[in-house]
Amino acid sequence: MLLFIEVILPIMAVFAAGFILQRIRVLDVRSVSAVCLYILSPALVFVTLYDAEFDSGFLVILIFMFLLFYVMVFINKILAKIFGWDGNKESAAILSTGFMNSGNYGLPVVLYSVGTAAVPYAIFIMVIQALQNNFFGVYYASRSTSGMRRALENILKMPTTYAAALAFFFSLQSITIPDYIHSTLEMVGNAAIPVMMVMLGMQLGSLTALKIDWQIVLSSVTLKMIVAPILTSIFVWLVPMDPLIGTVLIIISAMPTAATTTMYAIEFDTEPELVSTITFISTVVSIVTITVLLNIVT
Repeated sequence: MLLFIEVILPIMAVFAAGFILQRIRVLDVRSVSAVCLYILSPALVFVTLYDAEFDSGFLVILIFMFLLFYVMVFINKILAKIFGWDGNKESAAILSTGFMNSGNYGLPVVLYSVGTAAVPYAIFIMVIQALQNNFFGVYYASRSTSGMRRALENILKMPTTYAAALAFFFSLQSITIPDYIHSTLEMVGNAAIPVMMVMLGMQLGSLTALKIDWQIVLSSVTLKMIVAPILTSIFVWLVPMDPLIGTVLIIISAMPTAATTTMYAIEFDTEPELVSTITFISTVVSIVTITVLLNIVT
């Protein structure tokens, strides 16, 4: 109960503030998203990764992120065969279970429950997830050659990609940036987490239609909120790693569906109402599941 009051409740209050604001004022979420994507997040990514000490743990995270994604894709393809889902429904299920909300939701949960020492790992996960989302999200939403090209273009347009690459380069080459630049980037980056939290509430508040296909909704929410953290726990148990990294991986794997998947579902007409429904329900369910999980892993 204490973790719920100290971690989940404050985060949900910020989400609720964005949700209520969007319902009252109906603001342009894309403008807020652009500020976060092109200014705040790159600054946060660069400063955090620049200050981090890189070790084999980052390689473990990279391997895990792709392994979990492909396992989710594999399971959904099996379910699609069993239940006879068409291509659109299969893609919607993959979008809903393959991409977790590691930034808007996962990052603050890790920060408030585990501490600042875990933030570099959570930031790295956020970057990898963003790359996966922008590539595989577009691919599975469109399932076409043009979708593959669009996916590559999306990755090349992502500022966080270059921020992460630059941070790795500077760190490996031992290049020191002036204090005034570092402090400015740190100040801007510090605004990223609260803005991302408000933005998630606004994105949920922008949902206009829900579609209840219980077969897909229940299977996707179960995979996302229960199966994924269980599989991650097995991975953490089998693979030698820093316990801190293991804790971060388990927490992030239990995050609900990434809100950005709805954007791709809408753009490519891949069951947008269904993806929105799963995003909304998984976020609500996470209040309980993540509270229970935090009491176990922390």
